[in-house]
Amino acid sequence: MELSVFAAARECGDHIALIHSDETWTYRALAVQVRCICAGLCARGFDAQTVVALRASNRPQTVMTILALISLGIPFVAIHPRWTDQEVRVVMADAAPAALLDDAQIELLLAYSASDKFTSEKLIEKTAPLAILYSSGTSGVPKGAILSRAAFVASAQGSAQNLGWQPDDRWLLCLPLCHIGGLSIVVRCLMARKTVVLLPRFEPNAVLFHLKQHRATLASVVPVMLHALLDADRDHVLGSVRAVLCGGAATPLPLVERAQQHGVNVLLTYGLTEACSQVTVQSLADPPLLRTGSGRPIAGMQLEIRTAEGVVCLPGHVGNIWILGSSMMTGYVGKAALGDAWFDTGDIGELSQQGVLTVHARRMDLIITGGENVYPLEVEQALLAYPQVRAAVVFGTPHPQWGATVSAALVVHPDFVFSALWESLCERLAAFKRPRLWAKVLAIPELANGKVDRRRAVAEFTPLLAQSMPQV
Repeated sequence: MELSVFAAARECGDHIALIHSDETWTYRALAVQVRCICAGLCARGFDAQTVVALRASNRPQTVMTILALISLGIPFVAIHPRWTDQEVRVVMADAAPAALLDDAQIELLLAYSASDKFTSEKLIEKTAPLAILYSSGTSGVPKGAILSRAAFVASAQGSAQNLGWQPDDRWLLCLPLCHIGGLSIVVRCLMARKTVVLLPRFEPNAVLFHLKQHRATLASVVPVMLHALLDADRDHVLGSVRAVLCGGAATPLPLVERAQQHGVNVLLTYGLTEACSQVTVQSLADPPLLRTGSGRPIAGMQLEIRTAEGVVCLPGHVGNIWILGSSMMTGYVGKAALGDAWFDTGDIGELSQQGVLTVHARRMDLIITGGENVYPLEVEQALLAYPQVRAAVVFGTPHPQWGATVSAALVVHPDFVFSALWESLCERLAAFKRPRLWAKVLAIPELANGKVDRRRAVAEFTPLLAQSMPQV
């Protein structure tokens, strides 16, 4: 279907497009608001040759503005509302947008008449950029991934091929709109003429309430969100959802098992900003107990595992994850176009004989101790398998002899007993994988998108290591 809210209004004008709190908009009503914003943008002289920045808070007006920018073919730089002034300045200097649209600016645009200087839709090239999203990647330096309209369409089609669409589908959106996970849901639902149930932020009880109240059938979360939802879901609301997609970070196996025991139909995914969201996803057609890893590549995407020298690995061998496909970015701002080249994700994983991907670590997270590779996720899964451990983050700290020491920070129950945990680890992990330095903490820091903030964890917890628990 056409990537246009106006086309959607013509085709299914009475279908609910957006729900936020107690407010609803049909596609016809939404198109009226979008047309006003389009008129305001045109009156300010913005067109497809302009790049604007959008401070994308999770408000209905932001969704309307995104749809207006898509309609006019104006690419936008997504700015997180919680970024500091310095972070905003870095991105603005790199992308050089003509203007920054924030909540106040959007209210001014909505005041325009729908007839003012905007009377028709425009044909826009599929290869034209739709959005520029910044990702730190492995270097820690923000890089703007240019994502085309065609990339968003291909990603949405790949997702739809796996999930299928039911007539009553509604997708709950609690991920930030300024991240690819949130933005891609808007595009998927627009293309399928389905309903977005928008939340201003993630809060477990609010998510569960809106899932039930608005009969949402699909939801996307990251692992830490799933953990919080399971803790709060006393009425088993999650079990009524057709599918809960969990990605953004490697999902610990104990969390998956807990969700399955709770009756939740979880689909693990692997993706990244540069690939316009999903690269692989578990198949909805497979029974839950037969789903493994992070699934197979979606339609239009290819994946290889390569050695550090670039040699393609056989199934079962761990190496660097490389990807190619129709939902890939055009390139980074200020850098050469990617073209049809394979892209090194910076992540580490392996493929099974059946083509299923298992992600072991983000490359920046890999710990090399005494020449041995230790993947934090594997150690975190072993820690979380112990009932008294509520949350865990594993990282390396410098060691003069071994290169790095495996270290762990834990959130634990009040009756936590370290010796019992250590016995459990001895049964589950080789000696070189077991953490040697420990810290007991109150909470694990998170990024705005819900992922574990490993950089902050390292900075905050390194001084605490070996102070609150035994050094082994």
